[in-house]
Amino acid sequence: MTTVEARRVQTTPRRVRRGVPTGVLAAGVFLLTAALRLVNVGRSADVFVDELIYRQLGVSAAQGGFPRTSEGLFFLHPPGYFYVEAGWGKLIGISPDIVTGVYQARLVNVFLGAVTAVLVLLLVSRAGSRTAGVVAALLFALDPYIIRQNDRVMLDTQTVLFVLAGYLVLLTPAREPLPGRRHLRAAAAGLLFGLALLTKDHSALISVLPLLLALILGWGPPRRLLLTTLGAAVVPYGVYVGLVCLYGHAAPFWYDKSHGAARLIGIVQESGFHAAGTPSLTSRLVDQVTTFASTYALLLLGPVALVILLRRKDPVLRMLALFHLCAGLTLAFALAKGTLEEQALYLLIVPTVVVLGAALGVEMERFRQLDGRRVLRNVLLVSLVGFLTATVTFSGISYARVHTGRDDGYARLRDYMDKHVPVGSAVIAADGGASGGVSSWALRDKYVMGDWVTPEARTRAYARYLVVPWKVIDQGYGTMDAGTARRLAADGHLVFAFHGRSYGTLALYKLPLPDKEYLRFRAQAHGLRTGADHGP
Repeated sequence: MTTVEARRVQTTPRRVRRGVPTGVLAAGVFLLTAALRLVNVGRSADVFVDELIYRQLGVSAAQGGFPRTSEGLFFLHPPGYFYVEAGWGKLIGISPDIVTGVYQARLVNVFLGAVTAVLVLLLVSRAGSRTAGVVAALLFALDPYIIRQNDRVMLDTQTVLFVLAGYLVLLTPAREPLPGRRHLRAAAAGLLFGLALLTKDHSALISVLPLLLALILGWGPPRRLLLTTLGAAVVPYGVYVGLVCLYGHAAPFWYDKSHGAARLIGIVQESGFHAAGTPSLTSRLVDQVTTFASTYALLLLGPVALVILLRRKDPVLRMLALFHLCAGLTLAFALAKGTLEEQALYLLIVPTVVVLGAALGVEMERFRQLDGRRVLRNVLLVSLVGFLTATVTFSGISYARVHTGRDDGYARLRDYMDKHVPVGSAVIAADGGASGGVSSWALRDKYVMGDWVTPEARTRAYARYLVVPWKVIDQGYGTMDAGTARRLAADGHLVFAFHGRSYGTLALYKLPLPDKEYLRFRAQAHGLRTGADHGP
């Protein structure tokens, strides 16, 4: 028997499960997680630009073929989530109204998030402690940042769901004695990882990369099973790439993927905290500490849990440690060099909750062995209960503040414009012009969007309206600088305003068109300057 195999035998013995059946616990976790996310799911957070794009891609996927936006085929991300979104639309129907359609599509991730909570419960329970599994699932269910991500039409919830499902299946044959049909289990785990890749490419960093490290180090399941999992993981994505090439889309696919890779490693900084003119990560963390302090606390405890798991010889615990380690290294690289966006944190916070639960199970086992050291037992127990109480209390306060309020500025703006702005009117979008920002994507189905700034351009387009989400502009995320936006706004008068958490004051201004005499004067002045430039 090799040293690695001997270590696999020396694992924590399985405990006899007593008390509430696992199925009942799983059902309770699912219902609690879903209920918390369903409360005011539409109106509690304004639409995010990616949600509007992904909603359009889901509608396109429902019509057949590769997903596309109004700008053409979309290969920046794989199509896995968009086909799930399309299936949801077929099941319940999706409103033709853009914002209402986003609110309905959010329900997809609400239920995917609830399933993810169940996977956290089962995965941590398999690591050694069902009590710790319940604690980890509750942390997932209550965490304000995780709730926010599960309440948006984003790719990350489905990505992590498939990754956790893959680990849950993979870690079944990690301990001796190996179960029957172990190669089938390993292949099934690989296919689940492949579905994660088919949702978001760089999920490879928290699924394939840990498998490669386990293969090198001899951790986790036997190497032959890891090879089976790795082989199966590339199948779904390979089929997708094959179909893309078969239908003659290799060139746009390669362009989008190379551009996406350049963004990921930081060669191109189009968005995120490293992009030019945007606020720093530190300022953003300080700004959001009153909402996500409990999330930050869990992240700070992650390295402690990682050390606890790495010190154990248990292959399941070490595999989970690799999962968390790779997630941490990925975010650390994004922090130092790559494109760093807020949603990237989801791919670290969920592994952190998992390893915290697994480490809690390890420490609970040690806790039971402190029968003769009652004082230390009591200190540890009080510390744990105090931390969990503080975390749950803060999460509850944050949840109540967010989910009892209304942050639906663009829905209200559309309602106002439906009644007061003729369909087809030209509207200046300060945050992104014709296609770059949330205003354009939220209004382009009814209005002609653009960034006509000069008097001549405004007159040619007959642009009588200006939309400004002031928080976006003031933080430097818009294509129009704050000074220009304020000068344009000063020319008109305010006809609509809504103040929300997401975009600050969302304002609509009605602008006067410059009179003909002014334009004639500008044209003559321009002609005189041109003549002077080209004179003798």
